[in-house]
Order: sequence, then C-alpha cells, then structure tokens
Amino acid sequence: MSLGKDLKHVATLEPETIPSTFPKKFPRRDSRLARLGESLRLVWRVLTSNRKVAIGSSIVAFFFLVAIFGPLLAPYDPTATSKLSETPPSAAHWLGTTATGQDIFSQLLYGTRSSVFWGFLTGLLVTLVSVVVGLVSGYFGGIIDEILSLVTNVFLVIPALPLAIVAVGYFPKGPLTIALVITLTNWSFNARLLRAQTLSMRSREFVTAARASGESVWRIIFFEIFPNEIGIVAAAFVSTVIFVLLAWTALEFLGLGDINTVSWGSMLYWAQQSDSIFSGLWWWFAPPGCCIALLGAALALINFGIDEIADPRLRSEISEHVPKELKEKAVT
Repeated sequence: MSLGKDLKHVATLEPETIPSTFPKKFPRRDSRLARLGESLRLVWRVLTSNRKVAIGSSIVAFFFLVAIFGPLLAPYDPTATSKLSETPPSAAHWLGTTATGQDIFSQLLYGTRSSVFWGFLTGLLVTLVSVVVGLVSGYFGGIIDEILSLVTNVFLVIPALPLAIVAVGYFPKGPLTIALVITLTNWSFNARLLRAQTLSMRSREFVTAARASGESVWRIIFFEIFPNEIGIVAAAFVSTVIFVLLAWTALEFLGLGDINTVSWGSMLYWAQQSDSIFSGLWWWFAPPGCCIALLGAALALINFGIDEIADPRLRSEISEHVPKELKEKAVT
C-alpha cells in the first residue's frame, strides 16, 4: 500500500516541484559518424603538435595555395611563344624562357596546379582501393580473403613502374590514363598492410561487442575498425603521394603523358628534348626539379612525424611537444 501511495504521489507532482537536477532529456548515444569525425580531429591535432608534421604541412599548404591561385598570378600564357628564346632570368621573365620563348615562371605556376591536383588525387585513389581491399579481406577471411590475397600477391611481385610504362603505351595519352594505371599498379602493398592490421582487430572486444549489438558488417568495418587504423592509412597515403609524384613525373618525362599539358613532368620532357642540360639552360629544368624535390621532402617530413607519433620507441622523444590533454584523450 505504501508503494502505491508513493507512485500516486509522484504522478500528481506539479512540474515546478520536480527537482531541477532531473535531466529533461537523456543523452543519446554518439553516432558512429561523430566518433569518426572526433577521431580525425584528434589525429590532426596530435599530428600538428609534431614539429616535422607542422613544417611539412606548411610547405604542402603553400603548394596547394600556388596550385589554386598561381594561374591567376601568371604574367604570361604558359603556351604562348615569343622571339625571346632561351633567355636567362630577368625582370621581364623571372625564370627565363624556353627554346620557343615560353615564360618558364608562368609554366611553373600552371604546372603546379596540374601536378599537385593529379598527384594527390591519384594518391587518394590508390589509398582508397588499398583500404577497401585490405579491410574487406582481413575482416571476412575465408574464400574472400584467399581470392583478394591472391590478387594482391600477384600485383606485389610485378614491378609497378615497368608495368605502368607498358600499360600507358596501350591507352590514349592523358592524365586520366596515368592516374588509372598508377592506381592499378600500386595499391597492393598498402592493402597487404591493412589486411594484417584488420586480422588482428577483428577478434578484439569492441568488434565482438558491435556484432552482439546487431551492427551491420559494413558498419563494423568502416565505423569500428577503420577509425583505429587511421594512423596507418595516413602514413600510407603520404608515402603513396610521394611515389605517385615521382612515377607521374617519370612517365611524363619519358613522353608517355600528354606533352601538350603544362606540368612539372612535361616541362622536364621539353627541357630534355631541347638538350637544356648540355646547353647550360639550368633555369629550364631546375625549377620543376626543385619543386618536385621540395614537395617530396615536405611529404617525407610528414611521414617521419607520423612514424614518431605512432612508434612507441620514438614517442617519448616528442612527448614534451604534445599537450597533456591530447595525450590523455589519445590514451582513452
């Protein structure tokens, strides 16, 4: 009887008599997408606290700004010819001219857009294929893993650059062809790495709990396992972009790309065709070469910084540069 009276009393309480500390709404469980976004933000904050990553990211950001706004600042049409052929750097032409009188500084600005855009886009495609193949193969196992592992091993033993040279020769020349060929020939190594990592994660407690709660397979793969591999994926992406930039330049230097498109590789191709090295026209081949080297060094710095953060043996060397709250949050 006492319990019934108490329940009746609670039911007749006025709103103002309810304690103010009683929650009006119960907190909803965070969505998997929000958790993924939080993981990405945390990774970025931890990475930028590393000096190598910060310096490398600043250089990469500079190249992105040049790629976006550079063509707007170019003083000349990069394909326009003139009678001032093979002139050294001057006030009128900051980086000199080519054998046909084209302004090299304008070509460099336009070439940065093409090289940076296609380099990072191709690196993203390679990483995307690697992530899908690696996670699916490692999580499902069985016949799916055997088939994907067989295909991965086949591409691992085939030399990527010679295969790309042969493949590009059979298709129409252009940046899209080079992007697809490089993607086809360079996804296997990172896929193998992610497969091994996924194999070790699929039996962990948080994955088992997700299965028990009725989560779908694809949700478990991409919203439970994938966020825990972001560090590996980031390092793989950076390494891939470095290789893509070098491979792309090599293919264009050999004349396998669209030589009418202004890019760093096509600039080196035309410089080589005109014997600029033997003629002493350093201002023709040095600028694109320096840009490739500088961007590659910046990406390498980012990769070294990621290794320092991810490797426990190196983590102690940089712990003083990471804010305390970030380290505590990363552990939790």
